[in-house]
Amino acid sequence: MAQVDPRLTSPDSVGMSADRLELIAPALQKYVDQGGYAGFTTLVSRRGRLVHSECLGWQDREAGVPVAEDTIYRLYSMTKPIICTALMTLFEEGKFQLVDPVAKWIPAFAATKIAGPGGTLEDQSLLRPMQVRDLMSHTSGLTYDFLEDFPVAEQYRQKRIGNDPTRTLEQFVDEVATLPLAFAPGTRWHYSVGIDVAARLIEVISGQKLGEFLSERLFGPLGMTDTGFGVPESERGRLAAMYGLPDIVGQDMTFTKLAIAFATGDLGRRDVDATYPSDTPDVFQRGGHGLFGTGSDYLRFANMLLTGKAEDGTRILGRKTLELMHTNHLAPALLPYTLGGVAAPGYGFGLGSRVAMDIGQTALAGSVGEFGWSGAAKTYFWVDPVEEIVGVLMTQHMVGFDLPEADFRAVVYQAIED
Repeated sequence: MAQVDPRLTSPDSVGMSADRLELIAPALQKYVDQGGYAGFTTLVSRRGRLVHSECLGWQDREAGVPVAEDTIYRLYSMTKPIICTALMTLFEEGKFQLVDPVAKWIPAFAATKIAGPGGTLEDQSLLRPMQVRDLMSHTSGLTYDFLEDFPVAEQYRQKRIGNDPTRTLEQFVDEVATLPLAFAPGTRWHYSVGIDVAARLIEVISGQKLGEFLSERLFGPLGMTDTGFGVPESERGRLAAMYGLPDIVGQDMTFTKLAIAFATGDLGRRDVDATYPSDTPDVFQRGGHGLFGTGSDYLRFANMLLTGKAEDGTRILGRKTLELMHTNHLAPALLPYTLGGVAAPGYGFGLGSRVAMDIGQTALAGSVGEFGWSGAAKTYFWVDPVEEIVGVLMTQHMVGFDLPEADFRAVVYQAIED
C-alpha cells in the first residue's frame, strides 16, 4: 500500500491535477512487480509547494520493511550537483575563477601528463591546462575505473581509484594526479572523477574538511538533516537495501561486465558497504559519490536550485550564478555528449548537471533549460525553471537499463493543467 505525505498541498492551487498525479504510483509499481526494483520514493513540487510525495514498495524486501518518508538512500552521482553548488558559493566570494588552472590550487596536476598514441606521454598545454570549469563539466581528461574507452582506465583499476574508501579525499586526489589524462583538457566530454577533484578544491580553498563545509553552506541552511557522508548507527535501520546489477564501483568492474550481467539476468540483492560505507564519514568523503540522504532532503536542495533560496528565504546562491551553472558549457563539437557509449541528444552540460537544449531531440517532456542528474543506483532529479517544477525519484537499483525515471517525468508533465 502506497504511503502519502501529510504535508501535501493542493495540486490545483499551482495548476496541476491531483487525479492525474495519481498515475505516478501505477507507472512505477510495475517495476516493483516485474523489474526487480524493491521500492521508490517520489516527490514533486511546483512553485515551491509540495504537490506529490509517495512511497511504494520495500526499503528491505527480504525483511519486509516498507519504504517510508524517512528512508535513507545512497545518492551516488547525485552527490555531484551538491558538490558543484558548494564550490560555486566560493566562486561568488571571488575565491577562484572557472578558468583558473587546477594546478594553481593542487600543484601536483601541473605535472600530470596526457596519454598519447602507443603509450607515449605528452605535456599539458601551457595555454590550455586543466581548468576548474573542466572538472565540473567533465572535460578535464580524467576518467572512471569502469569506463573502457581509454587505455588509462586500466591504470585506474590497478590503483583502485574508485573502490578504496579507506583513502581520504586528499589521498584519493593525490593518487589521481599521478595518472595520465585520457585526452587534452577541453577537447571532449567524458564522465570522470573530475568532481572528486572539485571537492578537494573546496577543502584547499576554504581550509575546511568537505563534510564540514557542506554542512555549513548547504545542509544546515537548507534543513537537510539526514544528508551526509555516513549514517549514524542509530539511524541505519532507515537505510535502503541495494538491489540490481553488480556494484559499478566494485573492484575491476567495467561496463562490459555489467552488460553481461544484465544480459544473463544477474539481478539481486547487493552488498555495497565495502565500496560505499555508512560508518566512516570522517574518511570516506568524495565529490563524485558518497553522500547519503532522503528524498525530502534532496527536494529541498533541488528547490534551492530553482530559486537560489532556502525555504526560510535565506539566500544560498545568486540568480546569475545559477544561470551560469545551468547553461550549456560544451562547444558544439563536443555534442551530443556520450556516457558509456550512450549519447544524450538534445542535452548540453553545465557545471555538474545536464542542460536541455532541444526538447525534440531529448525525446522527453520538459522545457529548454531543464537541468538535473542521476545516480548509479537510479536516483534521479530534475528542475524545470520554465514550469517551476522539481521532481525527485529515489530507489536503490544498481545500474538499471530500464527507465522508471522517464515514466515518472511523463506522468508529472501530463498533470499540468494551466
